[in-house]
Amino acid sequence: MRRRIVFPADLLKSPNMSFPSSRDRKLYLTALCVILAIGAFLRLPPVAFLGPNAPLRSLASIHPTAQWAAQDRMGMDEGLYRDYLNQVIGAGLSSYPEIVQYYVEVQRPLTGSILPPMRFLYIFAAYIWHSVFGTDAFTALKCVSSFFGLLTLVLSTVFAWRMKGPAFALGIAALIGVAPIQIHMSQHALVDGFFTFWALLSLWALWENLRAPRNWFWLATYIFALCCMVLTKENAFFAFVGIVAIIVLNRWLHIGTVTRELLLATLLGPFLGVVILVVLVGGIDVLFAAYQLSVSKNYELPFAIATGDGPWYRYLLDILTVSPVVLILAFGGLFRLDAAKKPEIFCVVFIAASYLVMCNIKYGMNLRYTNMWDMPLRFLAFSQISVLAASLNRYRTLVLCAVVGLICVIELRQYIILFVQFPLYELIPQLLLRALHIIKTASP
Repeated sequence: MRRRIVFPADLLKSPNMSFPSSRDRKLYLTALCVILAIGAFLRLPPVAFLGPNAPLRSLASIHPTAQWAAQDRMGMDEGLYRDYLNQVIGAGLSSYPEIVQYYVEVQRPLTGSILPPMRFLYIFAAYIWHSVFGTDAFTALKCVSSFFGLLTLVLSTVFAWRMKGPAFALGIAALIGVAPIQIHMSQHALVDGFFTFWALLSLWALWENLRAPRNWFWLATYIFALCCMVLTKENAFFAFVGIVAIIVLNRWLHIGTVTRELLLATLLGPFLGVVILVVLVGGIDVLFAAYQLSVSKNYELPFAIATGDGPWYRYLLDILTVSPVVLILAFGGLFRLDAAKKPEIFCVVFIAASYLVMCNIKYGMNLRYTNMWDMPLRFLAFSQISVLAASLNRYRTLVLCAVVGLICVIELRQYIILFVQFPLYELIPQLLLRALHIIKTASP
């Protein structure tokens, strides 16, 4: 009689279940490595396919981003990041106060908002990349986005494993690997994918601190991640609201243990980030003036007025347009929540609390900002799939793999339609609907 293999659905019964044999372990690790390799391939920087001597040029014909890479387009925000980085490369990090002061002077008379230079960590990471590999500023920014897109894929996999075991790690690796917005952000010199990594690391560190209180390694990781999140983008406020909501509601949800050390770390991380920003820009008055100009001028920006507003369910419609199956499954999982599903409750609270703030920002709504919800949403979706498959007993492994595989095909097809065939750059409803042929240009 053939021995029954427990990969992967049987592992859903116990998150901490060890593999029955070395064969099962090898089979699992092989599948995980293949999935991660595919996800890494999709996140390769477009610059890898450019130029006659590019080492990966032979892969361009089969890479989904090859068409975009060949065009090598640059958006307005990408151009500003490049300019800021070129200034740092030319004058050094000590010139950062002058860069911010120049931004204030330029921004003040403008009728609309331009991207501020206080997103320091992204620019600094690209500066390090340029210093090590000698690439130009634009290429360095793209490579950093691609590299941190890969790190987010790996982090999502490890986070899922720590929350609910190896089967969930495999499922999340597959679903995140082909997530359309994740891939899109890894192909452009934009900060949102980079920010997602730090937001997700903060969320993971919070989970570990709740489950293992007073562990100094996780407390230090938590402080570091929160600090880096603040240094990356002002959207850190949205993620921070979600984190605080989890800590506050933990009294009733009993996800873990909230200690005084955790509360102190929750305040210390962002505080350190703000202090570093103040030092970098040359004073708290300069920092305040720069942020005030950036926010106030955004209310006068024609593009923001035309595309950055809408009802509270605007983000739901945008996500439904890009990843319909994932969102529907995640919503289905809400109706199966119970007190025992701590990881799912953890994800729901984070999304709901941050969503509550984000959907109320006038002229400040964009699908790019939802990047930090990709992993929690797909965790909820896979949880729902696993529950449905578990009731099938004999065929649950086959059904689980088939459903996840089908969703991955749908997600990858959505990416190709939206970002390769169209191709989409700005993630605004008008263009999303046109790319999917929901809105069509009338014939003359």
